[in-house]
Amino acid sequence: MTDETRAPTREGGLEVPQRQPLAFREPGFFDARALEKELVRTFEICQGCRRCFSLCEAFPTLFDTLDASATGEASALTRTEMDQVVAECYLCDLCFMTKCPYVPPHPFNLDFPHLMLRAKALRFRNGEVPRRDRLLTATDTVGRFLGIPIVAQTVNRLNRSPSFRRFTEGWTGIHAEATLPPFSPSSLQARMKRHRSELPVAATADTRGQIALFGTCYGRHLKPEIGLDLVAVFEHNGIPVTLIDGDVCCGMPKLEIGDLDSIDELRRKNIPILCAAVAAGFDLTAPIPSCVLMFKKELPLLYPDDPDVQTVARAFFDPFDYLARRHQAGHLRTDFAHALGRVAYHVPCHLRVQNLGLRTRDILALVPGTQLEVIERCSGHDGTYAIRRETHDHSMKIGRPVFRRVTEAQADHYTSDCPMAQDQIRQGLGPNAPAPEHPLALLRLAYGLTDPL
Repeated sequence: MTDETRAPTREGGLEVPQRQPLAFREPGFFDARALEKELVRTFEICQGCRRCFSLCEAFPTLFDTLDASATGEASALTRTEMDQVVAECYLCDLCFMTKCPYVPPHPFNLDFPHLMLRAKALRFRNGEVPRRDRLLTATDTVGRFLGIPIVAQTVNRLNRSPSFRRFTEGWTGIHAEATLPPFSPSSLQARMKRHRSELPVAATADTRGQIALFGTCYGRHLKPEIGLDLVAVFEHNGIPVTLIDGDVCCGMPKLEIGDLDSIDELRRKNIPILCAAVAAGFDLTAPIPSCVLMFKKELPLLYPDDPDVQTVARAFFDPFDYLARRHQAGHLRTDFAHALGRVAYHVPCHLRVQNLGLRTRDILALVPGTQLEVIERCSGHDGTYAIRRETHDHSMKIGRPVFRRVTEAQADHYTSDCPMAQDQIRQGLGPNAPAPEHPLALLRLAYGLTDPL
């Protein structure tokens, strides 16, 4: 963590940002007048600072609107203008964690992402969120239907057709040029149905040595190979892996649109299952940074008084953080069979805000003959933001510095812990770009593990 991520104290020193719980159960949370008052207060502070101008489009939208207004004051903004700022925020949390000097414990007490979430929650409660966004974020419902083999094959073929995408853009609201990941006719659950690990458990000071894997929507419906790569790498390192059964979406897509009721429903399904795994002696992980962030940070801020949520948060690990902890305890194998050469590594926003350090880089750097070009910029994908008709072009603009860095790296591989960022980067590189690879796939390649299971 750099000094710019810390807030000044009254004594003139520096302190780490202190994230406060989101008080969405308090009566005033959904009070429209109170929300508008806080938006005005926050926007006035932001326009006097402007350190976040280079992050998402929310801040340029705010500053450009204020600069073009007659008074230049946030109190003169219309509801429509405020809503546009809110719509451009995709809750990456980078402004809070890496830029804003006014976060708690500063007396200004700013939390821009939580304020945007509050505004999104009010919009959702008032029925102002489009049906498209409600459907796109219903990942399990959509995935179960589109994962039916014949349906998956048909939808994947149609999504590759430019004419079909142009024809459907108007009524779907999905940008015709946005990359849509193909649906897999075989889920991670199906692929691991007969998998049983008989490895002995070797605990360390801060790991139990056996993992219960939260498969994620990507594992269930889109890219099961990411979960398979994790199993192969972990079990090569003597860490038995068991796939969680009965889990549902972590809730991060619903957080994006402010659907707090759906998040609560998903919490009620997931947390008991995950708690049972912890009670059985397992640590928890997921191969997608957004899912790890949801269980480790976001749900605890929504439910600070729920002991089961806190139990799950303490037991949840980023995969490469887990491997790094095992390495520090002398339990990581370094019998690498293949060099990776030059690797362009993009660090996703939802991994950066976990404040773990560059664990993925550190593990990949252990592979002899490997050089890493680390890119700490937003790819611009951010859930549904990159595929919506009205925000796709903005997403590509945000990701342009990343695309340029990957091109300039002239790497043998390019990668990101986030599969959505991978898709975004590939689109930004152009139609002839090679396919990206997940860091777990690269590590499996380095070990020479050609058959994950």
